[in-house]
Amino acid sequence: MTEIPRPLHRLWLGTVPYQEAWQLQRCLAAARAAGEIDDCVLLLEHPPVYTVGRNAEEAHLGAGPSALRELGAECVEVDRGGSVTFHGPGQLVAYPIVRLADAFPIPGAPGRGDVMAYLRALEGALIATAWRHDVLAVRRPGYTGAWVGPNKLAAIGVKLARGVTQHGVALNVCNDLDWFAHVVPCGIADAGVTSMAGEGAAGLTPELVSDELAAALSEALGSSLSEAGPALRRMVAEFSPILTSSGPMGTNH
Repeated sequence: MTEIPRPLHRLWLGTVPYQEAWQLQRCLAAARAAGEIDDCVLLLEHPPVYTVGRNAEEAHLGAGPSALRELGAECVEVDRGGSVTFHGPGQLVAYPIVRLADAFPIPGAPGRGDVMAYLRALEGALIATAWRHDVLAVRRPGYTGAWVGPNKLAAIGVKLARGVTQHGVALNVCNDLDWFAHVVPCGIADAGVTSMAGEGAAGLTPELVSDELAAALSEALGSSLSEAGPALRRMVAEFSPILTSSGPMGTNH
């Protein structure tokens, strides 16, 4: 009998303030851990915000949080791995809420999932999405993310709690890269940043690329991509009616 692939429900949410999206992630992750919803991926953009991960050092923050806020961005300490990065308009952010043991089980360790396999899957999805637009991204040994030469095209930062993933990936599509000049992105002093637009893929927006990234993530996770189900729609609507007021979730055409 052929095994039916696990579903991965897709939700395009438009532009969402960082703190609100973070709260929604935690809400959905708790529901996923309790078996109330299936795996899903939130696809969105953020207003300007610097996020500071658990591995950040003071030197990575440039002139400091106050100076970053004076630029017109939030500065938020978060519970993911990694150092400091920037999110803003023109950048596609994807937050997979996935029960890791279902996607990447560890033989002989029931209920545990392989975090490194998950990171490689995220990288693979980012690289596949870039290649669809002739942006020849690759992995860089010793680091996470997707790279074009010495420049980072996409960043990864994740958290695992109760066996469910939170946070995720940020793909530079057509965003203003000058924001990154005020910090040491991802804490890597000898690396630059780039975008799909900067690599010649003109005319793209995060919304246009979101379907491709969701499909690539689904393939990398071994799941079947679908629109948001009723339970997930209801949960997001109850969390914030604003997120669902512009039309059906998961539809971005």
